[in-house]
Amino acid sequence: MKKALSFLGMAILGGALTLGGYKLLFNDQVVVENVVQNPSSQIINTNYVPTYKHVNSIETTTDFTMAAEKTVHTVVHIKNTAIRTQSNPWAELFYGSGSGSRKYQQEGTGSGVIISADGYIVTNNHVIEDASDIEITLNNQKKYPAELIGTDPSNDIALLKIEADVDLPYTPFANSDSVKIGEWVLAVGNPYNLTSTVTAGIVSAKGRDLEGNRNIESFIQTDAAVNPGNSGGALVNTKGELIGINTAISSKTGSFIGYSFAVPSNIAKKIIDDILEFGKVQQAILGINVDVNFKEGGVKVAGVAEETENAKNVDLKAGDIIKKINNVKISKFSDLKGQLTAKRPGEYVDVTINRDGETLVKKIKLSKFIKPAERHITSVFKWELKDLTTEELKKLKLENGVKIFKTFKSSEEELMGYTITKINNVPVKNAKYTATLLDKLGLNNYDVILEMINPKGEKERYTYR
Repeated sequence: MKKALSFLGMAILGGALTLGGYKLLFNDQVVVENVVQNPSSQIINTNYVPTYKHVNSIETTTDFTMAAEKTVHTVVHIKNTAIRTQSNPWAELFYGSGSGSRKYQQEGTGSGVIISADGYIVTNNHVIEDASDIEITLNNQKKYPAELIGTDPSNDIALLKIEADVDLPYTPFANSDSVKIGEWVLAVGNPYNLTSTVTAGIVSAKGRDLEGNRNIESFIQTDAAVNPGNSGGALVNTKGELIGINTAISSKTGSFIGYSFAVPSNIAKKIIDDILEFGKVQQAILGINVDVNFKEGGVKVAGVAEETENAKNVDLKAGDIIKKINNVKISKFSDLKGQLTAKRPGEYVDVTINRDGETLVKKIKLSKFIKPAERHITSVFKWELKDLTTEELKKLKLENGVKIFKTFKSSEEELMGYTITKINNVPVKNAKYTATLLDKLGLNNYDVILEMINPKGEKERYTYR
């Protein structure tokens, strides 16, 4: 019995010593971790909305599926075919005129947006430029020949029409002035011939002007991926409404590297309406000259352009700073340009200005922009030349001739009003050709013999050496 108790005491003592030694050497707390499956790694439906225990937690979701479904069937693939001519000057030289020329067929592709049930399609002008044949492929793979209705190269917009047996799905226009920076958008098109491609991004900037593209000065900038082939495609909001026509990318490689640009829908719609009603674009202007050096926010008026039709009625003056057109803020010239491009001549706009520190609102009728006539000036002879009208030719009893409209040499003022009929015994018919020929002969030190008719109808001959 004593022996058993002895063994039991030794066992208790040994356990106590062991426990004490463990405590002495390993005094840190022992933590046992239970490994469980992370709920976030489970596969769940995309419309799953978690329930939050904390009232301050907010979940915002953006669903693009409705906008994509609406738009993808309205964006078309465009194939254009153009006939090009390639010339070989060496063949022309050795084998005669026409020997070095060959014609070949070139194809290009892009995108377009159906904007009406009866088949009108908007795209970029550069997508169909110089095309002899245009083919449209719908999202259901049906193909149609397209008719070119009209173009506006300066804003890179073109209008096409196809004839289908059924009403077509189309994308309605939205008010691009209402688009906000940071708003989600979708770009839908056919990059690299990959039909019905949808990408998402946000509006990065508005009223963006691009270096090297001074005609369009009011792009919507977005970071939605756009690549070659997307041109002419749709930029839509999350409701599936058209806010822009994808037109350009900023890239050193030719592929998307972060930013793309779209012509605002308000501008595109106004151009389309003009083409349908007038056959060409009616450009509206305020009738002012702008101080391009002003950079302080707004657009500063440098003066009123006297040649405009409403010059006397424009209630603006030099020094005024334009802050708003209607209710749209104007921070820079591209903002003003974009607003005017979306308006028609004859419309009235409320122009908010700062005049000597006072805020005023002026109601102004927009004028029609009239393109200046092309001038033909010979740099060697210092003459401005003009084509003769049919009536002028009949009055002078001539079949051809070009008028010296203005001379920049005071010693030759008497030549103003003379009509050049021949240069070195060759008849001349238009001012552009005559100015080019005179410069070519003069720069190469050739003798120039001019046969001219003076204002009295008398023939005179002048020789220049």
